[in-house]
Amino acid sequence: MYAWYVVYTKPRKEALAETNLQRQEFETYLPWFKRVTAQRGTWKETVEPLFPRYLFLRTDPTKQTVAPIRSTLGVSTLVTFGHQLMPVPDKMIDALRQRADPSTGVHCAPQHEFKKGEAVAITSGPFEGLQGIFDTCSGEARVAVLLDILGKSARVLLKRAQVEPA
Repeated sequence: MYAWYVVYTKPRKEALAETNLQRQEFETYLPWFKRVTAQRGTWKETVEPLFPRYLFLRTDPTKQTVAPIRSTLGVSTLVTFGHQLMPVPDKMIDALRQRADPSTGVHCAPQHEFKKGEAVAITSGPFEGLQGIFDTCSGEARVAVLLDILGKSARVLLKRAQVEPA
């Protein structure tokens, strides 16, 4: 019976492992995740595996041997419990595919849409632990927050990832 299984890959070789498994006529699924990161002072959009070092493979071990998988370029091993392959529920793979962007197949980080005047908490950086009032968005990756500093309201620009609803 066909089922999904988990393949553990070598570091940063998920795409290579997927390509080589597909060449061997295995059905694979490697979910990708898009995020914005700072590199050398600029913001860049990067796409990386949702589960680093893991990908999903669909096969029927009773009809198709899984022995070549372990020696596939980019693959470390199949994930087992004891010596038993454990299937991943089809519902989980379907849910992952449904949550991905239909046009690109890439998952995006959910971002809370803040409203002006909403209370926010700062989760990292020099203002970590403080609470403030959301003022406005300042581009795609930054937000302006009003903080009460020394009895006066100060407007501070922060990375969107540093702020969450209070």
